[in-house]
Amino acid sequence: MKHILVDGLRLEYRDLPARDADLPTLVLLHEGLGCVAMWRHFPEKLAAATGCRVIVWSRAGYGGSDSYPEPRTPRYMHREALEALPALLTALQIQRPLLVGHSDGGSIALIFAGAYPEQTCGVVAMAPHEFVEQETLAGILAAKTAWTVTDWPQKLARYHRDAPQVFSDWNDTWLAPDFRDWNIEAYLPNIRCPVLAMQGEDDEYATMRQIEVIGVQVAWAALLKLPDCGHSPQKDQTEAVLAAVSRFVAAL
Repeated sequence: MKHILVDGLRLEYRDLPARDADLPTLVLLHEGLGCVAMWRHFPEKLAAATGCRVIVWSRAGYGGSDSYPEPRTPRYMHREALEALPALLTALQIQRPLLVGHSDGGSIALIFAGAYPEQTCGVVAMAPHEFVEQETLAGILAAKTAWTVTDWPQKLARYHRDAPQVFSDWNDTWLAPDFRDWNIEAYLPNIRCPVLAMQGEDDEYATMRQIEVIGVQVAWAALLKLPDCGHSPQKDQTEAVLAAVSRFVAAL
């Protein structure tokens, strides 16, 4: 595992080389409990399917990366999109990436693309959130219960330096009263790059409204609704996702 110093924080990352240097660099953005290792073999499969260089990294506080010194706020995804991601791209000398984000990572990708439209080649958003739904809160509340009665803490500890902190940062933030009004739809009309938004029909954390608003508010957006798929398309429908992303890259 490589590490890079970004704004004083040591972040872990992997860099899979391109088969074709003329293709865009894919930068993977993990979900609210994710990290480099939790992508498993998806980055290698994505690199092989597309021919692109693939960067996969753990945000501060996740995996083997350093933690932020200050506590999390309801604007943590804005901070990642507007501050942390640009700093990482500068450190790695990546220009106009194609962002591939899952869940929270999909939201971060959309914020970045709306805030920096000239700096984004494209976005693949898998099960992203643009606003808070009751279905989301119900799923996160169920996760809070599962955390206390299953071996989930032990499993998550395999991937993070401080698994309890990772879980509480995610769970407590989403369930906090001041997070109910969280919304990033204002960024969507400013996105100028192509967007591929996909979601499982059995997503336990959201309804299809999450990607349907992208179809309405983003000028160039394609939607993919996946059957027999929960909140993690890259795990539940790996081949369909790889094929869709490959077509998306080829169209670019």
